[in-house]
Amino acid sequence: MNQHFSAETQYTPPADAAAPQEDVVRLVDLKRRFGATAALDGVSLTVRKGEILGIIGRSGAGKSTLIRCLNGLERPDSGQVIVEGRDIARLGERELQPLRRRIGMIFQHFNLLSAKTVEDNVALPLKIEGRSKAERLARAAELLDLVGLSEKAKAYPASLSGGQKQRVGIARALAARPALLLSDEATSALDPETTRSILALLRDINRRLDLTILLITHEMEVIRSIADRVAVIDAGRIVEQGPVWSVFADPRSAITKSLLGGIRPQLPEEIAARLSQSAGPEAVLRVDIAGEIARQPLLSDLATTVPGSFRLIHGGIDHVQQQPVASLFLGIPADAGHVKQVLDFLKGRGARAEVVGYVSDND
Repeated sequence: MNQHFSAETQYTPPADAAAPQEDVVRLVDLKRRFGATAALDGVSLTVRKGEILGIIGRSGAGKSTLIRCLNGLERPDSGQVIVEGRDIARLGERELQPLRRRIGMIFQHFNLLSAKTVEDNVALPLKIEGRSKAERLARAAELLDLVGLSEKAKAYPASLSGGQKQRVGIARALAARPALLLSDEATSALDPETTRSILALLRDINRRLDLTILLITHEMEVIRSIADRVAVIDAGRIVEQGPVWSVFADPRSAITKSLLGGIRPQLPEEIAARLSQSAGPEAVLRVDIAGEIARQPLLSDLATTVPGSFRLIHGGIDHVQQQPVASLFLGIPADAGHVKQVLDFLKGRGARAEVVGYVSDND
């Protein structure tokens, strides 16, 4: 099997472009307007070699414009889109074409050619490059084996399930050995079980090939499953970013808290309905902890250190990126001095704690 393409037709990145610890992508103050609307309003972020970065936001947040700027289909009004050391926003179409082949793309609706077989769909980018038929078929066979679809090489897309079609799309995106794989809502059209299998495949490919992946999604569960870092975009701006476990444990922006609402523990509806901001006999605290502190006996230490009672109303602990992340709701007597003591103790131990309201009884 021919593993190497000829130097005459393959784009060669700068010698240090993909060195360890170096950024594969760097966006610098990226701006793009459509009339009065700022689709991107000063976006700056990096994607490091070998990592999976998730970009999450609601519809209209700027995700689609961002990904189009990344693959050269949209020109920013200002700012830089640096891929493997070159600012693609400044390249002409002829210069851009070979660099585009360094960027693979998988789509929500697969975008397979119905009149071509699975192996021909996978080999299509190589046909466009002018590779020989033998080379194309060898590479297609290699990739179909990678995604677990070797037996479907001669099948047509109409005979495949949604998950199989997406696997073909992933194989096609890898055909030209890209440095960066862009995933644009790639699992949104799939059922939960198929979504899990596709995400597991992407993580496996990331690890086996040391492939850099940028995920565009509106689903926090996708971010939680496979991303190393997350950037939250809202109204064309990056409002929060960091390691996934850290952002999940301590979301700072309102949009991040909203997006995490279906994943992080919330007060049961019957208690939330009775919650008041007026002082009552019991204060309800939300306590968020993660990392090393979540491995410690925090509640038993609280009971022995701070006089007075408390009760655990609700909560849970999860593991994100092998780090424990917990959200707990505690009920404590609403005496101001006692509340301050409890908050001071919790914050002193590294927890994020706040009073979310008061309830009139313990039912």
